[in-house]
Amino acid sequence: MTLPTHMHAAVYRGRGEVRLEQLPVPTLERGELLVRVAACGVCGTDLKKVELGLVEPPRVFGHETAGVIVATRETGGGWSEGDRVALYHHVPDRDSWYGRRRLYAQCPRYKQTGIGAGFEPAGGGYAEYVRVQPWIVTDGGLTAVPDDVSLERATWIEPVNTCLKGVRQLGIDEGDVVLVTGLGSIGLILVQLAAREGATIIASDPLPGRRQRALALGAGRAVDPSHEDLAAICREATAGRGADHAIVAAPGGAPVADALAATRPGATILLFANTRVGESASIDLSTLCVGERKLVGSYSASVDLTEETARIVFDAEIDVDALVTHRFPLAETAEAMRRAAIPADEVLKVMVVQAGSADVMEAADD
Repeated sequence: MTLPTHMHAAVYRGRGEVRLEQLPVPTLERGELLVRVAACGVCGTDLKKVELGLVEPPRVFGHETAGVIVATRETGGGWSEGDRVALYHHVPDRDSWYGRRRLYAQCPRYKQTGIGAGFEPAGGGYAEYVRVQPWIVTDGGLTAVPDDVSLERATWIEPVNTCLKGVRQLGIDEGDVVLVTGLGSIGLILVQLAAREGATIIASDPLPGRRQRALALGAGRAVDPSHEDLAAICREATAGRGADHAIVAAPGGAPVADALAATRPGATILLFANTRVGESASIDLSTLCVGERKLVGSYSASVDLTEETARIVFDAEIDVDALVTHRFPLAETAEAMRRAAIPADEVLKVMVVQAGSADVMEAADD
């Protein structure tokens, strides 16, 4: 097919500044391929980078991306033009020191971004086309999307993978009570995945609409931590012990303290949202030492879970479609990011969708 020479992209130009610009369509080196973006989810990681100016501009962000391959250059892996794909922008070296220990997010190669739309690669999903570099192509960074699955749903593979990786660290047993604090789109995925593992969920968030969504998606109880005694409720649900595990899907020290107070001795508390450098919490260390609790962190995705995550998303084993509350065209990416940055009942997942992609929100025609 004949490709255009230029495309539109939402370019990060400095702290708090994202604007629509025209850029050259990326040219390919050997082993690379080009994907026409259909949809890209707005992720809190990108919001934080823009809000705080954490990286040098210019860049094109967006990494929860799905689309259609439109060009290849001597690539391996059997990919062809016309293939519908979801993308992972990080892929580890499994033979590295960290890779051999399955600490993939700490692998030096994993920290390199292998997908971009111009400038320093930064995901590139807020553009019409993205260039996928060779190690992403050959080492598991692409997932084929079945024809009966919408490309918008396929954008969920990367965030659902990160959530599944975290949930698996808890070692949930059938019937365990798991507290989930923070019920944004990620927290609501965590609710569903923990329930899928056999847990009974107590969900916590100050926003009433989010609590109602958690109940609709499988939580057994939803609590307002600003007006209810979360620890007492967890003890009541467990014959006085406290929750077996907790997932902290909200930033700040207060949710961590809540999770420690609400869990039983021997519980595991998963930190999932504490990614901002310098964020701290004051805790009584005896709750960990004497109480034999485990405080663990989980960050980014695992290549070991790629196939299972794809099945969960494609087969609708959890409901991700219900989490999409807003869709914006590429030209309004800056507004999409502003909307996503404001915690509100009516805002969960915000999507940037491309004009001309007929099957973005519906399955491809037979």
